[in-house]
Amino acid sequence: MRRSPWATLAVLALAQFIVVLDVTIVNVALPDIQSDLRFTTDNLQWVISGYTLLFGGFLLLGGRAADLLGPRRVFIGGLALFGLTSLLGGLATSPGLLIGARAVQGLGGALLSPAALAILTVTFAHGRARNIAMGVWGGLAGLGGTLGVVAGGLLVDSLSWRWVFFVNVPIVIALIVAIPTFVRDIRHDKQENRSFDLAGAVLGTAGVLAVVFGVVRAEASGWGSAEVVGFLAGGVVLLVAFVAVEARTAAPLVPLRLFRARSLSVSSAALALNGAAFLSMFFLVAIYLQQVRGDSALEAGMHFLPMGVAAIVGAALATQLVHRVGTRTLQIAGTVLSAAGLLLLSRAGATGGYATELLPGLVLFGLGIIGIGVPAQIAAVADVAHHEAGAASGVVTAFNQVGGALGLAIVTTLSITHTTNAIAQGVGQQQALVEGFHRGLLVATAFAILNLVVSLATPQLRPDAEQVAEAAVAA
Repeated sequence: MRRSPWATLAVLALAQFIVVLDVTIVNVALPDIQSDLRFTTDNLQWVISGYTLLFGGFLLLGGRAADLLGPRRVFIGGLALFGLTSLLGGLATSPGLLIGARAVQGLGGALLSPAALAILTVTFAHGRARNIAMGVWGGLAGLGGTLGVVAGGLLVDSLSWRWVFFVNVPIVIALIVAIPTFVRDIRHDKQENRSFDLAGAVLGTAGVLAVVFGVVRAEASGWGSAEVVGFLAGGVVLLVAFVAVEARTAAPLVPLRLFRARSLSVSSAALALNGAAFLSMFFLVAIYLQQVRGDSALEAGMHFLPMGVAAIVGAALATQLVHRVGTRTLQIAGTVLSAAGLLLLSRAGATGGYATELLPGLVLFGLGIIGIGVPAQIAAVADVAHHEAGAASGVVTAFNQVGGALGLAIVTTLSITHTTNAIAQGVGQQQALVEGFHRGLLVATAFAILNLVVSLATPQLRPDAEQVAEAAVAA
């Protein structure tokens, strides 16, 4: 049976669309989720972190599973898991159930996303057709992130927060029905080593989870408490064990030799810091717009829209400019824009105008994060062997997700601590929330400034068109 490659692309791109959509669609629903399920402020960030941690932590395992079991089979399994946990998230009646559903939903995304990309690269040969397909894939993914905040606001205001999860279910069902018709089954040659390195994936993800949980509990228990020190120390032990396993296994998820390439190490750090700044900004501003300024969920989503548009424009500009100015120059410019945007946002008050206090910062930040992402993705594979480029790209993508979750934990903990201390000193609740918002965004700004230092070590490259297309998709 002959299948149109463009019909295949439509199925794959729609699946990636909902994976990216779920990163942003939930943000504007957070205040309603907090009120309905009685989340504490420090635990609310797990609705975001639970998803991103397991997505990032198991992304490389998903790619390995696609190689060994066949990408279509893993794609279907990941989609089914993603749809089922979306349904369970919408039906959740307690914080624990929702966080658990979001975490497993992230695992579903970690299975389907690399499998979809593997199918795409086999379906389209090197050259113009693949560049176009990558552009469509990346464009729809970017559109998912941009429309997510608006769609989330519309669903929350017109139905309820539960529909930001339920909306995935009919899409997933339609995709699973369409896959046998439009996506061919790709058979890989038999591989000598069929190890999944499940131990590596579990140890690495559990280590980061323990560190994040320790940071989150610091506000309630204190940094020197036995609980916090225990989780932080346990996380470090698990991460050391992860490195030991990766060094010994014959087919590691993260080949440690890749980090001998300075460009990969630098790019991993840059994308981890970029993820930390992005998730922190999104979480804080979503709460600020609704709890301080009194926006509805839809109004908050519309207020985020210019940032998404700026990111799409930034992607188009970055793919053109990186040819001319090189990766280092573009990445430095991106970090400066990102830091400037966060600094402007950190000065917003409780009653100031949106156009003067929030819009400039959101636009600058939207431009800046893509200015970091595109050159960092290109630099990541610059010094690694061609046959390991896929593994290197997976590593930096995982760093982006995991860095985002860890950064969000640090920022929210410091923000909540500042708010709590301000209230204890007699500051009114709304003003205390504003001060906590300012503190959190200043910490996020520090991440961006640190990224400026990291960017100085980025190699100066002028890539070809295909490298740019693939980097834009990853960013």
